Amino acid sequence: MKKGVEYTGEVIKLKFPNKGVVDCGEEGTAIVKGALKGQCVRFVVSKKRSEYALGRLREVVERSPMEDVKPLCPHFGLCGGCAYQTMSYENQLEVKSGMVKDLLDNVVDGEYEFEGIIGSPNQWAYRNKMEFSFGDEFKGGPLALGMHKKESFHDIVTVDECKIVDKDYNKVLRCVLDYCADKNIPFYHKMRHEGYLRHLLVRRTARTNELLVGLVTSSQFEGDEQQFIDELKSRILKLDLSAEIKGILHIVNNGVADIVKSDETRIIYGDEYIYEEILGLKFKISVFSFFQTNSLGAEVLYEKAREYIGDTKDMTVFDLYSGTGTIAQMIAPVSKKVIGVDIVEEAVEAAKENAKLNGLESCAFLAGDVLKVIDEIEEKPDMLILDPPRDGINPKALNKIIDFGVKKMVYISCKPTSLARDLEVLQERGYKVEKASCVDMFPNTVHVETIALISKEI
Repeated sequence: MKKGVEYTGEVIKLKFPNKGVVDCGEEGTAIVKGALKGQCVRFVVSKKRSEYALGRLREVVERSPMEDVKPLCPHFGLCGGCAYQTMSYENQLEVKSGMVKDLLDNVVDGEYEFEGIIGSPNQWAYRNKMEFSFGDEFKGGPLALGMHKKESFHDIVTVDECKIVDKDYNKVLRCVLDYCADKNIPFYHKMRHEGYLRHLLVRRTARTNELLVGLVTSSQFEGDEQQFIDELKSRILKLDLSAEIKGILHIVNNGVADIVKSDETRIIYGDEYIYEEILGLKFKISVFSFFQTNSLGAEVLYEKAREYIGDTKDMTVFDLYSGTGTIAQMIAPVSKKVIGVDIVEEAVEAAKENAKLNGLESCAFLAGDVLKVIDEIEEKPDMLILDPPRDGINPKALNKIIDFGVKKMVYISCKPTSLARDLEVLQERGYKVEKASCVDMFPNTVHVETIALISKEI
C-alpha cells in the first residue's frame, strides 16, 4: 500500500475503538479511524507500517448492517463529537462491549470474568458540561460557535441543536452567538493569536437543575468591554431555561495554546460554582472542576466501582487520580481512612470542600503528581483505587504503585487501550485480572469507561 493513495475495502474487524481494520486484498490491511465493522469505505493511506497502514476515512461506500437507524442530530456527519448515531443504542453497546472484550482477551493472562456492559440511564441529553469553541465554519465565513468539524483543526460547526445536551445548552449557545455576531466581535485566531472570543463553557446539573455559564476571551477587546459583557449577561438572564442560572463568569485567557484555562476569572453574576448530588452526596463544582460528564451515568459507574471495591472496613485506601474526590467520599464512611491524590490543585481544593460539605472526616486530599506525592505519604495503603487520565499511568508511577504490594486494586479507565497497556505491566509483576466490566458514560460516541478488579496473592 502506497502512502497518499486512495483505496476501497471492507471493514472486517474493529481493532481499537472507532478504528476499523480494512481488508484491501493483495494490497494488505489498513487501520482507518472512523470506520465501523461491516462498512465498505474509501480511505487514503496516511502512514505506512511494516505490517499494516494507517488511513484517513474519505467516504462510506456501503453502510454496515449495524447501522440500523437514522441520526437524530442534524449536525451528525459534520460535527466531530458523535460517531455512532447511525446505530441503535443496543448495537452501540454491543460494539463497545465487543471492542473492550477483544482488547482485554489479548492481554489478560489466564481466565477472567468479563461482565459485559451497562448502558447509560439516558442516551440523549446526558452531558453535564460542554466546551464550545468560537471560529468560522470555513475560512472567512460568518462567526460560528460549537464543536470542531470532523477531522478539522480550524473549522467550527455551530451545534445549536445538539442532542447529547439539554435544550438549555442550545438556547445559551444561540443567544451568545447571535449577540456576538450582531456586534461583529472577532473570534480568536489560533495561528495569528489575534481576536477576542475563544470558548463558551456551560455546566448543568442533573439532580439540582443548576446552570453555570462561562465566556472565555482574550483581553484584546476594542471598545467598551464592560458594556458588551453587561449586555450579554442581561440577554442570558432573560432566557427561558428549565434550569436556574446560578452564575455567569467572564474568563480571560491570553495563553497561546488552544485550551480552556483562566488567567483571570471575573464573576459577573451570581456565584462561580454549582452543586450536584451523586449517590446521596453533595458536590460543589466550578467550571473547571473535573467531574464525570454524565451525572446519572456516574452513579451507575460508582455503584459498579463500589461493588468491585467491596469491604473496606479498617482499611486505609489510596484513591489515586482522585479528581474532586467522588469515589473517596463514597467509601469513606466504611473505611478507616481514604487518601486522595490529584495533580490539579483546584480539584483537590474542591474535594476538601466537598468532604466538609458531606461531613466526612476520614478523607484527606493531597495535590501533586502521583509519582512524587506517594513517596511523601506516611501511611501505607491496604487497597488502591486508580482512575488515571486517558493516557493511563506514568510507567514510573505504576512501578511505585505496584511496590505498595496491596492485595487488591480497582482500576477505572476511560481509554481501554491505556488500561490494556498498564494491565500487561501489572501482570508481569504478579497481579492478575479477576473481572472487568464496562459502563457506557458517553452514548453515541466511541468512548466507554472500563472497570477492572485486579488482585495478588500475598
